[in-house]
Amino acid sequence: MTFCLGIKVKDGLIGIADTRITTGAECITAKKVTLHQYGAYPMFLMTSGLRSVRDKALTYFREVLEDEDNRFEKLYQAVNEFGKQIRRVAGEDGEALKKGGLDFNIHALIGGQLERDKEHMLFLLYPEGNWVEIGEGTPYHIIGSARYGKPILDRALHYEAPMDFAMKVGFLAFDATFQSATDVSYPIDVVLYRFNTSGMVEQRYEKDDFRDAASAWQEHIVQSVHHLPMGQLDSVFAKSLNLPPRAAPRAVKTDMPSKFDEI
Repeated sequence: MTFCLGIKVKDGLIGIADTRITTGAECITAKKVTLHQYGAYPMFLMTSGLRSVRDKALTYFREVLEDEDNRFEKLYQAVNEFGKQIRRVAGEDGEALKKGGLDFNIHALIGGQLERDKEHMLFLLYPEGNWVEIGEGTPYHIIGSARYGKPILDRALHYEAPMDFAMKVGFLAFDATFQSATDVSYPIDVVLYRFNTSGMVEQRYEKDDFRDAASAWQEHIVQSVHHLPMGQLDSVFAKSLNLPPRAAPRAVKTDMPSKFDEI
């Protein structure tokens, strides 16, 4: 499985991707996020799904970006092109994958700000090559293992949040997934893009880098449970304390001799 999280807040974009690849009983470490510079304008691309599909589509996409005859002024045009390359790979490999018992599976998150984009953009791309834009209403999306990290994002993240706060919430979403999903793990790759800047920052982190933060969060959770204002539960616990004790079990008489009886 995969954990790739894309966040769009007012001040910029954040991408967080784990690096664990599982094939049967084997695990390897490999990047799931790539940075691309289109002229003076940056974009990032994260994927989940079949690695072979991802690598082939990404190779074709890089060739398109390198061709000077192609011109993308807005990010959605580049997203359309990557979708086109996914459909190309589906046409080339889809039938063979199906015969091998594999579904054609790839999802992608693409973020950035090209020349004529008025703001930073984030898109979710489906295996069919179509896409949706990630906007202010739900300013994030996870591809891969989403069930564990989604609750903290829904509760804490909002479009107006500062980028450092959004990054912390994103880390907690990854940490929840890491704790519960054996096929998601460190190291993680983090990408930051600030609105109307000309570059992206990428950083890799190991488990030890966040050991103190993870321990502090664990302690906060435990202490918060202790201090939850749920006095309405006192009555049910009081009733349980007033229940009469359970009667001791009666001895069962048997005619069979025990090992202590004289025979």
